[in-house]
Amino acid sequence: MKVYEALARAFVAEGTNAVFTMMGDANMFWLGALDRLGVRQLEVRHEGAGLAMADGWARTDGQPGVCSTTSGPGVAQLATTLLVASRARTPLVVFVGEAPLGDESYVQRLDQKRFAEACESGFVHLPKAENAYEAVQTAFYLARTESRPILLSAPMNIQQQAFDDDEEYTPSTALLARAKPPFPHPDSIAEAADILVGAERPVIIVGRGAVRSGAGDAVLRLAESTGAILATTQQVKTWLVDKDEFHVGISGLYSTKTAMELFQECDAVVAVGAGLNKYTTEHGYLYPGARFIQIDSKPHVVMGDGRSADVFVHADATLGVQELNRVLAERGHHQTGYRTPEVKERLTTAFEDPQEYELEPGTLDPRDICRLLDERIPSDIGLIIGGGQNICFSTILMTKPRRYVLANQHFGCIGQGLTTAIGAVVATEDRPAFLVEGDAGFMMHLNEFDTAVRYGLPLLIVIFNDQLLGAEYHKAVAKGGLNPDLARVATPDLGAVGRAMGGGGALATDLDALSAAVDEWLADPKPTIIDARISEKVISIPYRRLHFGQEA
Repeated sequence: MKVYEALARAFVAEGTNAVFTMMGDANMFWLGALDRLGVRQLEVRHEGAGLAMADGWARTDGQPGVCSTTSGPGVAQLATTLLVASRARTPLVVFVGEAPLGDESYVQRLDQKRFAEACESGFVHLPKAENAYEAVQTAFYLARTESRPILLSAPMNIQQQAFDDDEEYTPSTALLARAKPPFPHPDSIAEAADILVGAERPVIIVGRGAVRSGAGDAVLRLAESTGAILATTQQVKTWLVDKDEFHVGISGLYSTKTAMELFQECDAVVAVGAGLNKYTTEHGYLYPGARFIQIDSKPHVVMGDGRSADVFVHADATLGVQELNRVLAERGHHQTGYRTPEVKERLTTAFEDPQEYELEPGTLDPRDICRLLDERIPSDIGLIIGGGQNICFSTILMTKPRRYVLANQHFGCIGQGLTTAIGAVVATEDRPAFLVEGDAGFMMHLNEFDTAVRYGLPLLIVIFNDQLLGAEYHKAVAKGGLNPDLARVATPDLGAVGRAMGGGGALATDLDALSAAVDEWLADPKPTIIDARISEKVISIPYRRLHFGQEA
């Protein structure tokens, strides 16, 4: 058995069943071995896109995603998405070929270790044939425990050497088998209970840690007993929204005006598996009079304003909230808090935006698009939100509970939506999903629509198309001193492009056309692009706040 075959066997033993890849000299034999072992391979048009697909796969499935590139230039294409995935804390193993050891003149050489480090990612090198199993085990162990991308770099000549196949591979999961989720210290729980007993208006903020732990029922019980309203981080938008009528949506810049007003009255915040970064708390301004309780599986977390919570409970999210519920019940604590008819009434209109705009002929109000998509597309269809100014509308206004929601703002870049969405669809065994994305972000990886078509993925892409670099256009208008027309970048009819590439497509300049296109996709969910032409005059709530100084 060759080393590349041993490496492939080890990946399969780790649970790898799909790989996003672009074949090259330095990874082709490994890919061939995976193919013989029955692993699904999705050939992409750009290496960075393949990594973004693996990112979407892992964020949806929960297990480490896998992608592969050749050496040197193939690795260099990964930079943006390595940073995205690292900051999203996504577990990924990236199998990359490497220039032959000892060949300093090889044209595709690159110091791949330094490259990985510069991209905030881990690195595992395969120095000898005998280390093949160890290298794979280490890469997956680090991906699982550090929750970030790990590059496994295998020199081409090492891959071709013989490997002793007598030993049995031990998956990295065996090293984690004895690990138990942290149980909260009684003193921390008692201190947290003291704060909540004395609080009149608590807010519970849930994040990805709460979702992964399955803390939903415990959180709902805590909210009911303490009179808390429920908010989320952007990453778990709409989680539990169908389970609690006092759900106020996202905490942060994407909060509704009603939620922000309620947060100002808050005297205690309980963060469950949520990092409380500066985006979630708006640098602390959202909760000026609150004391903070943070329940997190990490040993310690610094909040976005640079300080620690008043009480930090080091615990698995579910165990921490369950213990807090138990202690509060023993104390007989139960209060109304925010859970009044008056607050419930305010929340019925919280997600409406009454601002009026005069639209240009042949354009749509993006807020109407959000409402239509929420109404027409069933909850069991996943939602992926791209990047850029136009996604501000969907982030706030689309409130329907979904099978999953993936957001893509970890590095502040655009161009990740389509590729992340493809990975999410593959992770759910090719179940339908839809992406909302801006035109500039979509055009960055238009070529990967071909990937969706080649594999027949049931993905709907709704482009909020203002034919602008929208963020820059509105900032130029707001700040003055710069010609906003410099941000105009026209696009072709993207619906026609979708049809030309073998998928579905439609151009929507009114709600009837948009509705018909959505219905057509629901009846036949093939890869489809809806080019929804939106007005450049409608400004999102966050941009009205940030750049135009408006109360919204």
